[in-house]
Amino acid sequence: MTNSTKFLTVILAGYIDTGNIAYLYFTILLLFYFCIIFANVLLITVICINRALHEPMYLFVCSLCVNELYGSTGLFPCLLANVISDTHEIPLAYCYMQMYCLYTYAVAEFCNLSVMSYDRYMSICYPLQYSSIMTQRKVCILLMLAWSFSFSQFTITLSLNLQLELCGNVIQKVWCDNYLLVRQACSDTTMNNIFGLYATALCVGLPSLLILYSYIRIIMITFRSSNEAKKKCLNTCAPHVISVINYTVGCAFEMIQGRLGKANMPDMLRVFISLYFIIIPALFNPIMYGLKMSKIREACVKLKKKIFF
Repeated sequence: MTNSTKFLTVILAGYIDTGNIAYLYFTILLLFYFCIIFANVLLITVICINRALHEPMYLFVCSLCVNELYGSTGLFPCLLANVISDTHEIPLAYCYMQMYCLYTYAVAEFCNLSVMSYDRYMSICYPLQYSSIMTQRKVCILLMLAWSFSFSQFTITLSLNLQLELCGNVIQKVWCDNYLLVRQACSDTTMNNIFGLYATALCVGLPSLLILYSYIRIIMITFRSSNEAKKKCLNTCAPHVISVINYTVGCAFEMIQGRLGKANMPDMLRVFISLYFIIIPALFNPIMYGLKMSKIREACVKLKKKIFF
């Protein structure tokens, strides 16, 4: 007979005892959060109020920024509270809510990056037909598919998790991890494990295939083009490629670290890796797109002049 208890809270045991400098870490993390909010809100505002930026490429960037705000808001309130807390204990309901936010953010990020790669493929490989292919209606459909796929997939995962009977409530992480919570179950997790593998393969496989196909086609086209066309293509695709690599590396580190646990890894590095895929893209992407895309950069300068002059 399994020794099960009705747990109402979850203990996040991944936090480090920072002693007297806990408030220093709190201040640094709070500054990160403010910077993320400011950078992403600025880009969203600039794109929304400028009709010249109501083009597919910029609308996809806007969707990416919305997702950065969504993911970071799912993480930071709990993270900030626990950094200066001694118990690191949160309600189980909040744990499920945070889990839902972070996992839907993760899938939506990959899906948004994949539709952006499709947009770049159409822009470079079919420049004359681009405007007739990437209509406002098609952009809306692509964005709806990206977001609905993310939410529907993890809704099923969460519904399976809610049926589990937990024998423990300690998670060796600074946020609620689905894999580690399922491992706390004393009821049968076969369905959870099977669907988890299927969902991971689907959520990673489909966007990856679309991104790879798009860039293989782009490389094939630009290889036969002039040096000027190659340079233009590089300038157009560089921000997106960097975003994809940055996010993929962060996710890969997190998945590997999540399976290895605390094995042979300094505590600070372990915490940094577990937060990388959320914090770094959320801070890095709006800054990079704002600096690299000339239209967005010019629109930001104009907005600054309107506000301060």
